[in-house]
Amino acid sequence: MPVTDKTAAAKTEAAKIRRRNWKRHLVHLFLLPALLFYIWFQIYPIFSAFLNSFFAWDGLKRGSFVGLENFVRLFTESPFQETFFRGLGHNVIFFIGIVLTKLVVAFVLALFINSKIRGKEFFKMVIFMPKLLSVIVVGFLFSLILNPTYGALNTFLKFIGLEELARPWLGSPDTALYTIILVNSWYGLGFAVLIFLAGLQAIPSEIYDAAKMDGASGFTMLWRMTVPLAMPSIMVMTILSFIGAFEAFELIFAMQGSQAGPYYSTDVLATYFYRLAFGSVAGGESIGLGSALAVVLFLMISSATAILLFFFRRKEYEQ
Repeated sequence: MPVTDKTAAAKTEAAKIRRRNWKRHLVHLFLLPALLFYIWFQIYPIFSAFLNSFFAWDGLKRGSFVGLENFVRLFTESPFQETFFRGLGHNVIFFIGIVLTKLVVAFVLALFINSKIRGKEFFKMVIFMPKLLSVIVVGFLFSLILNPTYGALNTFLKFIGLEELARPWLGSPDTALYTIILVNSWYGLGFAVLIFLAGLQAIPSEIYDAAKMDGASGFTMLWRMTVPLAMPSIMVMTILSFIGAFEAFELIFAMQGSQAGPYYSTDVLATYFYRLAFGSVAGGESIGLGSALAVVLFLMISSATAILLFFFRRKEYEQ
């Protein structure tokens, strides 16, 4: 082949490679709208909250730089201090309640569905159906169901002769928070079941066959094999439940309003932030205090999530 033909062929091949590389990089442009959306609605608010927390505010106008004064007021000045720790305590109760009522029940249901029974797909569909509803819709429906006067729950209790159990579930400080926890657990049960079920189905059946041949009982296999091997899914759901418990807002807002009644018995840090930042409880300085609370909440969730992740990873390595 003449030299000129080889040169022309090389140039043609190089041009094809450049076109392929150009098309390959062109695909990345399709990610740009989602990336811009994420930066604008996720990254920018975080940095904005950090920045706003270091300034005094006059209404919607940023004032002078005050350093950590907003954080100091949040933790030392009344009523901010009392409200913060009350909301934090309710968040902790919310998380513990979710673990006991949603995760434990979901794991048991996942074990049941993963066993050799008929109608597995039907059970999964029924359990997951509540998750298809909006949180606001769920809150509104349960507000009607739990109404002390004409609600379906109290009416049913009176109908079957258990009228002594009928009570204002959302109107009593003793029951309001626990009632919302149960509603939240019912709403998120299906998602937790699917996550646990995926973890259980990833466990090889040969392991159970070998354990049965060695004479292991059902409880021994559950505690010594199933739980440790399902630890990745347990880790995921525990971390997601922790984040959800400390970000809880929509359901409480839908059922109890921004005041998180009665008498702030369902108040959590997110509802407190809403009132602090948008309710003008601190005059014209509420944006700075609200931003400080948002920063504290962000740091608490991030650090606690990292600790939980480290703990579960360590448990996996030990096993």
